Amino acid sequence: MVFESNLLCKIIGFSHLISNQLYKSKYLTIFKRLGNHSVIALIALIVIGGATRVMEAGLACPDWPLCYGSFLPLNHMNLRVFLEWFHRLDAFLVGILILFKFTLSIIWKNEIPNWLPKTYSLLLFLVIVQGSFGALTVINLLDSYTVTGHLLIAFLLLITTISINQNLENDEIEEPLIWWKLLLFVPLLLTLIQSFIGVRLSSTWSAHICLSFNKQCLILNTHKLFAFPITFSILLIIAAATYKRSLLTENWKYISTLIFLLFSQIVLGVLSLKTNLNEPIFIIAHQLNASLFIATLTTLIFRNPLRKKSLNHSLNSQMVGINS
Repeated sequence: MVFESNLLCKIIGFSHLISNQLYKSKYLTIFKRLGNHSVIALIALIVIGGATRVMEAGLACPDWPLCYGSFLPLNHMNLRVFLEWFHRLDAFLVGILILFKFTLSIIWKNEIPNWLPKTYSLLLFLVIVQGSFGALTVINLLDSYTVTGHLLIAFLLLITTISINQNLENDEIEEPLIWWKLLLFVPLLLTLIQSFIGVRLSSTWSAHICLSFNKQCLILNTHKLFAFPITFSILLIIAAATYKRSLLTENWKYISTLIFLLFSQIVLGVLSLKTNLNEPIFIIAHQLNASLFIATLTTLIFRNPLRKKSLNHSLNSQMVGINS
């Protein structure tokens, strides 16, 4: 009788675990999908912003948040107006998406990890700051520091969103490998600094002045020099992953992507300079490549570098208890 009672309790506990895990999994799956859409939208936002800057379309809409006093300025539409208008539209949609995720996290707060609503509130705050910088960019007539801050917040949004996605993927980490994360953080930080120098380069016309008159070349030379420590840090990551074979086995797709993006980024940078920055396609591709490079590094930092525990691990533990 005692045996049957214990067995019944274990079966009830096992059933409760299954229903509870699947119930929570349904909500987390929704957040994961919304998070993936957010990453794509944010990368598009950064690239379109770069295209707007390259095409000198930052002031194509003289007012804010509308464009020529309307939501869709058909009477004033041209390529530059379209770029600035579409950039604002994408930013608006990103803001709505993040607000939607924050709202869902409040409604479902009892069914999701406690850290999720707090992190989404941070995302929402960053969106508000990003919108404010967007307004200041127009009001301050494309002030260089304002434009640089605008890009900084966009990258922070991208990094925070990817970190949330990865933390949703790995609830329990077998081995955090702090040294591995620190090793990956170095090229991420260097790339962010190089990107900000790149924005300063384009927003102050330093590159054109340097290439045309050989003056004010400090910013351009600094931007180019950052390619060396970034390359060296990526080589260190490859060497570390090769030495610890499990890291290479679990992360080879991301590491291969980093190598490809690093090589293509250098090529695009050289092509941009060889064409005296007169080919927008190279500069826009350079910005896209940088965004993907930052996204890949961030994913590697926050993902579980080795084996993930899953629902099957918890269920197997319960099955062992029942069988015993």
